[in-house]
Amino acid sequence: MENNLEKTLDNTNNTESIIGCILADHAGLCLGVKGNASTESAGIIAAIADQVAKLEPKSPAPIISLQNENRKCLIQREGAVVGAIYKNVSV
Repeated sequence: MENNLEKTLDNTNNTESIIGCILADHAGLCLGVKGNASTESAGIIAAIADQVAKLEPKSPAPIISLQNENRKCLIQREGAVVGAIYKNVSV
C-alpha cells in the first residue's frame, strides 16, 4: 500500500500547475507529502473534509476549495483517505 501512496503522490505532484500534495488518513495522520505542502496540515485537512461533509451528509464527498492571493488548496475525501492539492494562483 505504501508504494501505491508514494506513486500517487509522485504522479500528482508532477502534474502541471501543482506545487504540492498531501494524503492523510481518517484521523488526520499524514500518510505522505510531496512538494510545497506541510505534514503539519494533515490533521486540519482531515477535519475540514469531515466538517464540510456534514453540511450535506447524503451527498457524495465534496471538493473543498480554499484560496488566498498566492495559492489554492483543493481538499477531497476518498474512502478513508483525505487528499489535498496545492496550486499557484494564476494572475
